[in-house]
Amino acid sequence: MSERAAEALINSVPETVQAAAAAAPSFDEAFTLHHRAVFRAAYALVRDAGLAEDVTQEVFLKLYQHIGSLQNEEHVRPWLLRVASNTALNTIRSRGRAGAREEEFGATSVVGSQPVGLEADYERRTEIEEARRALGQLREPMRSCLLLKQQGLSYREIAQTLSLNEANVGSLIARGRKEFVRVYGKIGGRR
Repeated sequence: MSERAAEALINSVPETVQAAAAAAPSFDEAFTLHHRAVFRAAYALVRDAGLAEDVTQEVFLKLYQHIGSLQNEEHVRPWLLRVASNTALNTIRSRGRAGAREEEFGATSVVGSQPVGLEADYERRTEIEEARRALGQLREPMRSCLLLKQQGLSYREIAQTLSLNEANVGSLIARGRKEFVRVYGKIGGRR
């Protein structure tokens, strides 16, 4: 194609269509760029790889259905993470707590049945469970801010995801860390 023909083709496309094509994110790009972050956010809440993958699939299905409503690429990641956290919390609520504990016990008893390093494995699981209980006692939005910061999000992304003022995110994280250390010490008997 000659340079003149290419220029004529570009000029024939209305500017509004060009601007919309440049600003609107594509589903494939969003999936490629944000799949890992969405999975990690879901896993941080549901603590089960299979459930986290189900949540991730559901989030990207919602993205596919609502891709036209997102104005530009910078809104995609916070939107995805907000939908991931809401979907994960809904999944947790719909799943019975007793059923979840029974499934986890069954999975850990099969994995933990090997005699090598049984004591170290028990200690590690005990610490993880204590940390989860301590995190569970933190109030919102401190808990969500801590989890999202641990996932590597910036203060701006956390603020957008949780619909908070960006100036408050830092203090929520600092207070959340302090409260976590206090609660974790009480649970673990480390006063």
